[in-house]
Amino acid sequence: MYIVKRILIMLLTIWVIASLTFLIMKFIPGDPFASDADVLPEEVLQNIRAKYNLDEPIAVQYVLYMRDLVTFDLGFSIQSETRSVNSIIADGAPASALLGLQALVIALVLGLLLGIVAALNHNKVLDYASMFIAIIGISVPSFILAPLLIKYFAVEWGMLPVASWGTWQHSILPTLALAATPLAVIARFMRSSMLEVTNQNYIKTADAKGLSKTKLVIRHGIRNAILPVISFIGPLFVSLITGTFVIEKIFAIPGIGRYFVDSIFNRDYPVIMGTTIFFSVLLVLTLFIIDISYRYIDPRIKLTSGGE
Repeated sequence: MYIVKRILIMLLTIWVIASLTFLIMKFIPGDPFASDADVLPEEVLQNIRAKYNLDEPIAVQYVLYMRDLVTFDLGFSIQSETRSVNSIIADGAPASALLGLQALVIALVLGLLLGIVAALNHNKVLDYASMFIAIIGISVPSFILAPLLIKYFAVEWGMLPVASWGTWQHSILPTLALAATPLAVIARFMRSSMLEVTNQNYIKTADAKGLSKTKLVIRHGIRNAILPVISFIGPLFVSLITGTFVIEKIFAIPGIGRYFVDSIFNRDYPVIMGTTIFFSVLLVLTLFIIDISYRYIDPRIKLTSGGE
């Protein structure tokens, strides 16, 4: 019953997001064909608008768009009339997803490690060193870190390629630039959670009974401290993929971000709406999966419609 309820909420959320995105695009001042008004005859412009149903009332456009959305048809790009939005997403998604996944893995592994080390060495040198790294990661945004990585690792030292996409070496610098901030956030989050857990009475009791430090940390400390971090993974994963927009531009990566940024400048409404809905669906699905996974990570959590 709980899963059915969550699926219905997911569908409702996606519908609301799709509706709001559609209305925002329609009420933004301007016309995607305004730049062609001085070049093309009025009859031609009218035919082009009719092709994209822009000559219809907004209510009719909405119904037509939702009808196509139900069949997973996101329409055709205005700037590239021969390409559908579905094909644009299919072409760009693999690069964006790979970059986001790599950044997520690095952020999780190193962030959790730094957080655990800092918590177990509270107010010691390792704690200060770990948090110093975390502060640097939070303070330096990815669009500033990226040029620095290019300058030293690619230009001055010649260790890695500057840009483009093709081999695993091309993904190293953009992955590091993208992973820095979430790594720092996870480290601070895990440190706080670990400190809170290690101060619980059951941890002190297990320690007093002579349970080894390693078993105490792994069985009781990390398992309970990691739950708040897991709830952060869903939004983090989607934000990493969407966060590749700027990174993809800097490193000339053929991901969705390049098409999304270009579509904003060109007022390519179908691409803007299609990519926005695509990322919204990703976020909702990820949150749903993490919600369900709680039951298997911590058996004390029950999946009930009443939230008990």
